[in-house]
This record gives sequence, C-alpha cells and structure tokens, in this order.
Amino acid sequence: DTLLEANNYAHCLLSLRRFDQARPLLLKTLAVAQRALDNGYETTLRLSWHYARALYENTSATLDELREGVTTLEETTQTARRVLGGAHPLL
Repeated sequence: DTLLEANNYAHCLLSLRRFDQARPLLLKTLAVAQRALDNGYETTLRLSWHYARALYENTSATLDELREGVTTLEETTQTARRVLGGAHPLL
C-alpha cells in the first residue's frame, strides 16, 4: 500500500529529525489518504500524528506551526478515541 509506505518513510524522516522533508510529504500524503480512505482509518490517523510531530518536535518551528501541531494532535487523538475506542493500542 503506497500510503503505508509513505507513512513509514515519513516516520524515518522524523526519526532522523528531517522535519523540513517530512512535512511536505506528510501534507501531500495526508490529503490523498483523507480523500481515499477517510479520517477514521488507522493509516490516516498515523499520518496525522506524524504530521503533528513534524510541527511540534521541530526546534525551528514558528509559534503558528507549534499551534498547528498541537491542534492537529488534539483533533487526531479525539478522532482516534471516537473511532478506535480508548482501549486501542495506538492510544
């Protein structure tokens, strides 16, 4: 699955702290996942979490980027709890 591979690649970029490379990849891939799957799919949720990480873990992030990262994380966590349930291992 192409979306899963893009998610794995983005995860590697984040692990290497290459936020400037991960962010555009995640934005593009997340848009495709939202159109093709929906926000409730695990792959879409993972992409959203990684996008939030690309924003809030970046020490060069602006205040607006940090806010966007926190908002994305809060919304994604809320969606995951609603769709997957609070006992799901991702939460």
